Amino acid sequence: MKKKLIIYSITGASLFGFSACEKKLDLQPEQSLSAEVALSSKETATSALFGVYSSLQTLEAFGGQPQIIGDYQADNVLFVGSFPTLQEITNYNVISSNATIETIWLAHYRAILRANKIIAKVPQVVDVSYTDAQKKQAVAEAKFLRALTYFQLSNLFSQPFQLSGGTNLSVPLVLESFEGEISFPARATLNDVQNHIKKDLTEAIVDLPASYSLPADTRGRATKGAAQALLSRLHLYRNEWANAETFARQVLASPLYVLASNYAFYDGNTPEDVFSIQNSATDNGRTGSGGWASYYQPAAKGGRGDAPFSASLLAAYNEEAGDKRFTSLNAMGAAADGIARPFTLKFPDAINNTDNSPIIRTTEVVLNLAEAIAEQRGVNLESITLVNQLRTRAGLPSWTIATFMTKAAFIDAILNERRKDLAFEGHRRMDLLRKGKPLRATGPEASKATYGGNLTILPIPFREIDQNKALVQNPGY
Repeated sequence: MKKKLIIYSITGASLFGFSACEKKLDLQPEQSLSAEVALSSKETATSALFGVYSSLQTLEAFGGQPQIIGDYQADNVLFVGSFPTLQEITNYNVISSNATIETIWLAHYRAILRANKIIAKVPQVVDVSYTDAQKKQAVAEAKFLRALTYFQLSNLFSQPFQLSGGTNLSVPLVLESFEGEISFPARATLNDVQNHIKKDLTEAIVDLPASYSLPADTRGRATKGAAQALLSRLHLYRNEWANAETFARQVLASPLYVLASNYAFYDGNTPEDVFSIQNSATDNGRTGSGGWASYYQPAAKGGRGDAPFSASLLAAYNEEAGDKRFTSLNAMGAAADGIARPFTLKFPDAINNTDNSPIIRTTEVVLNLAEAIAEQRGVNLESITLVNQLRTRAGLPSWTIATFMTKAAFIDAILNERRKDLAFEGHRRMDLLRKGKPLRATGPEASKATYGGNLTILPIPFREIDQNKALVQNPGY
């Protein structure tokens, strides 16, 4: 006999990844196995854990789309593509029924619900070959992935901590395993969400390994270093400088994480990578609308030509001649608007979509540390020395103490280095918002892109509000 899985909003999204487009979905018996059966052995539990990683791989989670929005809603990317839903975002005229935003919301909660199931059910698995240490590690990996997903989700749908000290509304905090009963949670505050992210990561560090036997696993699965690095980023985003410094130092104290000497490290699973979503020609996050390279490569190279360099980013690279972060990582091509424009080479494979998603890099951790120290101690030699490693790699002259007259100028300079090193990886939007800066200083959208502006964050999808009356819409939508 057929069983039915009810799918309503976030709490009813299928653990096994079925579409949430319908309120009810007929499932064949083999597709609708209970959690007790699906997580009944070491083998099935491990498969379910890898399913969480697979959820993060999707385009609308960490497969490129939210990260691309993070660069083009700000001032790094000129979006010239034809997708109406993406044009709405770049033009700051989004409506709450935007289909892309609906899919982003669902993709994140699908991953969260899968992680919740691992966290709740794996400790109960009875299998003599599945040790307690292995179970604890599986739960720790799921907690890391849940924390990473909630962090990105909260950044997309809530104003930054700096605007109101984290008391503003964020997203629903769903932490329980879905057992078939529909619930309709309200939005939690940003503090509540981010405090639970801290809890998940702190607990995960205890049971995560430092590394794995395979390089792809060391860079593509949760590790102690990845959790520490994400905590460093989280504390940085919350102006908690001492903690951001502490966790960055813990990461960089490990020989596993070392700055690359040049820019040939992408997809290499090298010490430059702290955590990357692993992709291959047969296993990647591409959908009908593309992946990282589909946006970032022109048609001649298999892409869509939607997302070339912005004029603002080009100006930033041209501040100092010969910056290798530009000269070695760009190529001209015909953009979607028919104009020849420079495109990044960080994601070259638009044919097979094998480019890994660079979620956390050693470069970011170095910049986290430099900024956190500077915020606490002003212009200082240690921060300068840290950033000079990146400037030397870029072929630029080193800074000295005398380069900067004020603390504010120094921190702005670190932010500018962060922009140029991490461009096209999704960091720019939050780096501007957490520093109280507009997402765009010039152009027709500048008046809507101001710090604290309603449209600098995404709307709660109309479909979610329509089904869950406990949800409150973001102002301006």
